[in-house]
Amino acid sequence: MTKHVITDHPHELRRQERGPVKTHDQFRDDKVIHRVNRFLAVKITGAVGTMWCAYAFALLALVSLPQVLSSGSLKDLVAWIAQTFLQLVLLSIIIVGQNISQVAADKRAEATFEDVTMSLDKAKEIQAHLIDQDNELEKILGMVRNLEAQLIARLEAK
Repeated sequence: MTKHVITDHPHELRRQERGPVKTHDQFRDDKVIHRVNRFLAVKITGAVGTMWCAYAFALLALVSLPQVLSSGSLKDLVAWIAQTFLQLVLLSIIIVGQNISQVAADKRAEATFEDVTMSLDKAKEIQAHLIDQDNELEKILGMVRNLEAQLIARLEAK
């Protein structure tokens, strides 16, 4: 019976050091301009991506509504709804939704990472158990071989 040797996969150590991949890990930071752009993007998105900003944009859009209504033009009203109100208000609401989705995706990544880590630990336990079983089987086979040799010796002695 051959002995099995457990070897860790090279990816395992990298996975343990790195942890789960998260959204913020996707940002480049190898150059100053990338760090500045990331900083600005995060700050602006954080400010615009709130429901309070959506409410402020709605109020801002409503300032021009009386003028559009007084023009009596359906075309102006449709343009105001599409170009002013929806774009301003939906921008913030979409960012809020994306932020919520991002947090959920990061939580799923963390949970998946923990599940995989648990599965890997269980697999290692199973490997250790199988090695223990192999050792016991080797002992049993040794005893069987010994008994077989004794039996053959007795039969030949007769």
